[in-house]
Amino acid sequence: MEMHQIRYFLAVCTTLNFTRAAEQCNVTQPALTRAVQKLEEELGGLLFRRERKLTHLTDLGHLVRPQLEAVLAQSEQARTTAKSFLHLKDAPLKLGVMCTIGPMRFIGFLSRFRADHPGVDVSLIEGVPEELTELLMSGALDVAIMTLPESENERLTMRLLYEEHFAVAFPPGHRYEQFKAVPIKEIGGESYLARVNCEYYERLDNILTERMVMLEEVYRSEREDWIQTMVMAGMGICFIPEFSPVLPGLCIRRVVDPEVTRKVYLISVAGRRFSPAVQTFVKAIDHHKWPEQMGA
Repeated sequence: MEMHQIRYFLAVCTTLNFTRAAEQCNVTQPALTRAVQKLEEELGGLLFRRERKLTHLTDLGHLVRPQLEAVLAQSEQARTTAKSFLHLKDAPLKLGVMCTIGPMRFIGFLSRFRADHPGVDVSLIEGVPEELTELLMSGALDVAIMTLPESENERLTMRLLYEEHFAVAFPPGHRYEQFKAVPIKEIGGESYLARVNCEYYERLDNILTERMVMLEEVYRSEREDWIQTMVMAGMGICFIPEFSPVLPGLCIRRVVDPEVTRKVYLISVAGRRFSPAVQTFVKAIDHHKWPEQMGA
């Protein structure tokens, strides 16, 4: 059963005249008649009775007409949906974002992208690198903005977006305000607020251990906003990527001796074809000019 057979059948249902139906469908009458006969063969019975100039539906024709109308309507809806998708109208894009990436770094880009491509419907899914990698591999995400996952995966394609330093965050009035950068040795004795989802948590802890720098860990949390709020309340300090602060007034200084940095990538699955919406997003973020400094 082909779609043109259904269209021709429904045209005859409307006109009850093979000649007018052929004109309506912009085909010759013999071509329309053959298509209807072919449909009758496939369905196993007559759909119309033609008595001289009178044409009317058989019982079988009445029975299948609503179903074939539904098939044609679904086909037209699918065509409309596909056209909108290909022309970036109501086109979905599932973007994974590592939970330790501060939103301020991307607000300008996302605002510009929305203005340029209002038909792309972007959904943001937050997680740690390992979780986002699983979602990428399963197809639940189109692309993700994150650092490299701990376990190597040859199926991933990485586009470097920017590099940022780790810093120490502290409340206004803290002694670190007098520093241009804070050496690791100066962190000893401070009350420490641990960011559980920090992908460099163990690395920073090892540096402190190697330098024999002792901290008093007072709270641990997966919530970046909670940690920053507790810092502002004077409950302690924390290590934080320099572009991650979201609270006005939160003070940060880069950590030095040694410096610690991380690279943030746009990651996708190698060989997987991009939809038009994803292709547009990747092209836009590839050409985005990242500020040299924000917040630090």
